[in-house]
Amino acid sequence: MELEQGVVSDLAGQLRLSVVRLSRRLRSQRTEELVSLTQMSAMATLWRCGSMTPSELAASERVRPPSMTRVIAALEESGMVSRRDHPTDGRQSIIELTEAGAELLNAEASLKERWLDKRLAELTEQERATLSRAAEIIDRMAGA
Repeated sequence: MELEQGVVSDLAGQLRLSVVRLSRRLRSQRTEELVSLTQMSAMATLWRCGSMTPSELAASERVRPPSMTRVIAALEESGMVSRRDHPTDGRQSIIELTEAGAELLNAEASLKERWLDKRLAELTEQERATLSRAAEIIDRMAGA
């Protein structure tokens, strides 16, 4: 069955707003605001992808290198990341998540998942099954 262009556009708008609202609610579930959301995102990238150079981290986060330099400096100062020399390029350094950074990420994820668990428990089994399928489709759309 083909969807008319107007129906697809309506779905696109509805999905966009729903994702934005859910994202906003999840962002509001924070343990402490020791780090900014931008810093949290950089830490999550390091957790997901492993250690990387500041330029690689900037590219992954889609920010300019000078902006990432400030993010890294703040994270380094708060003990969330550490810097070590690059093994082959003396002009570069490697940024890695510290144990404290990993613990903060885990605490944040746990808090957000507990909030989601409560919301999911309020749904019917059929609604949860629908959301499970939708999550797979959204991941595919996002290229994950």
